Amino acid sequence: MSVFTHLVAELGRLMEPVLAESATAAAIVLFTVLVRLALHPLSRAAFRGATPVAGCLPTLLQLPVFFVMYRAFSSSEVAGGANELLGHRLFAAPLGSRWADALGEGGPFGAQGLVFLGLFAAVGVVAAWSAVRGRRAAAAAPAVPVLPVAGTRGGKAVPGGAKGGSRGARAGAGAGRAGAPAALSAEQQAAMRKLGGVLPLLSFGTLVTAAVVPLAAGLYLLTTTAWSVAERAWLQHRKDRAARADGTDGTDGTGGTDGQVAAAGRVAG
Repeated sequence: MSVFTHLVAELGRLMEPVLAESATAAAIVLFTVLVRLALHPLSRAAFRGATPVAGCLPTLLQLPVFFVMYRAFSSSEVAGGANELLGHRLFAAPLGSRWADALGEGGPFGAQGLVFLGLFAAVGVVAAWSAVRGRRAAAAAPAVPVLPVAGTRGGKAVPGGAKGGSRGARAGAGAGRAGAPAALSAEQQAAMRKLGGVLPLLSFGTLVTAAVVPLAAGLYLLTTTAWSVAERAWLQHRKDRAARADGTDGTDGTGGTDGQVAAAGRVAG
């Protein structure tokens, strides 16, 4: 952790002539951007893979960085000495303070409270942007065929229903091997629709986190979340542009773009 505090402190000193007391806050934003630039190749690979697990990898790899950031602005001592980062501010709010501290120092509209309200507003805008993009991706995803219930045809019972159901299952398996989307039951379809409506809203959980962690950690969350949303939008734009240049519609053969099949995974990321 001492290496991290030293790096952030040095970056803050470089920007101090221009940004004065807010230089360390700007150093945190710059440090976050450097981390995301290092993870960009992995993010591109995750986007091309279009799987929820791959989409979560950049987030998982950032957890140690976030933990160090949290500890650096929560500990009064670092390597046996005083933590110099705690004396730095973003405007009127110390970088080690929390929303609860700001409420005790003038209330939500006090000098410190206004800094946190600005942070919450920025996080909310990014979360709303992410939610809108997630809902659009889920709505544009290709429809998956419904698996017919064994013993029925068009909602009516048919003789030899068990055999018919097994033949339908074998046909569905054959379609899956041919590259078509796997058939789902009506219940699974309904569950997928509900999940597609809830997942985009998870981005607003960042607001809750920003309210309980130090201000410095909230800045990190804001920067990395904004980067993630902008990065996905840029990668999708490049993919769509390449598809138009190739004279295709950018679909994967099932009526939707490659990335839309794993839209839920990219929203969580």
